[in-house]
This record gives sequence, C-alpha cells and structure tokens, in this order.
Amino acid sequence: SGQHRVLRATAQLLAPVGDPEKVICVGLNYHDHCQEQGVKVPKEPLIFSKFPSAITGPFDDIVHPQDTTPPLSPQELDWEVELAAVIGKRGRHIEEAAALEHVLGFTVANDVSARDWQMRRNGRQWLLGKTFDTFCPLGPAIVTRDAVADVHNLWIRCSVNGHRMQDSNTRHLIFGVSALVAWVSRFVTLVPGDILLTGTPAGVGVFRKPPVFLKRGDEVQCEIEELGTICNRVV
Repeated sequence: SGQHRVLRATAQLLAPVGDPEKVICVGLNYHDHCQEQGVKVPKEPLIFSKFPSAITGPFDDIVHPQDTTPPLSPQELDWEVELAAVIGKRGRHIEEAAALEHVLGFTVANDVSARDWQMRRNGRQWLLGKTFDTFCPLGPAIVTRDAVADVHNLWIRCSVNGHRMQDSNTRHLIFGVSALVAWVSRFVTLVPGDILLTGTPAGVGVFRKPPVFLKRGDEVQCEIEELGTICNRVV
C-alpha cells in the first residue's frame, strides 16, 4: 500500500474543474458585505459571470496584469473568498426543493476583481474586471455534497500576507445554494462541471478606509471549513 502515492510537495495541484462550460457568479450575497458598502439587500440574486479561462490552480500565481498596455492595465486588484458549488446533474427549471440533487460538491474560490474595471470602466459592466486570466483560483478539491454536514454553516476566511481580511460564515448568505441553483436554472441549462460562485462576505479591500489593493509579492489565502485552503501569490 502507498506505492502509488506522490508527495504533495512534488506535485502541482490543478483546479478540480479546469474547463467548465460556465462560471456563474453571484454579487451582494452576504448580509455583512451589503452592510459594509451601504447597499440594500437584493430582492433577487445578482448574477454575473467569469470566463472559464480565468480559472487557475489552488496554489498557482495570480498574474497582476500590469504588463498590459496602459491605460488598459488595472490598478485596483482585490480579493473575494467564495464558496463554489460544482454542478453534477443537468437541469433546467429546477425546483428549489430538488436543487441540491444537481450539486456534485463544493470547493473554495477566490473571485479576484479589478475594481477600477468593475466599478468605473467598461460602462460599469462587471465582466472585464472579473475575468482577467488567473482571476479565479479554485480548489484544492471537490468535497462531495454528502461529505459536508451543513454547507450553510461553514466559516469562510481570507488572509493577505498573514493578516485576516475576511472572517464570516456561510450562514450569512442571503440566497443559499438551493435558491441560487433554482434561480439560475430559470435562465440557462445547468450542466455537469458548471461552477457557481456564491458570493463573498465583508472584508474586501475596496471598502476599507483607506482602500487596500493587492500588489505583486502579496500572498492571498482563502479557506472554508471542511473544504480546505487555497493560497496564491500575486506576480
């Protein structure tokens, strides 16, 4: 036994899903995140997306796109630890009561965001600021649904250079996983491998006073209880 094991230090862990058909994201989905920016709690889920090409491994680098041609290079990179659900069963118009049956499991994501492009440029459409290459670290593994006692009661945290920036619990989600799966499936067919990022809690850099943004050399660690830890260096 053990003869086919590989030492963790000698292996590069890839994202558990590297090329999904869709990466679906949810904005303003924690009560404390709405509170920190002084906005009302949404009555319906706020849905946006990232391109699958943004996905990178759980311990791979986040590339700060400063080498793109000015004035295109973003300056305001931010972190967002998120619970991600991985779809395991195809469905459209899924009933909320049956929605979890369509979820294979869960993993940790960092919805890296260029706030200048998200909030002021590109007509304030969020897509470009969210979807630079490497802006979706994912992993370290998919924890199957049956292995998680209660996905809506997990602590969720993010640290930058060892300093705790986000510290919350998934019980503060406004729309839970079942509600999100049911809602999104009213618009699009969900297929196995689709990734659903469920939103971030309070503590992001842009709403700090003064704001704090990621720079090259920073190390961002995102962790969720029972799901594990991802850690990415900004280069």
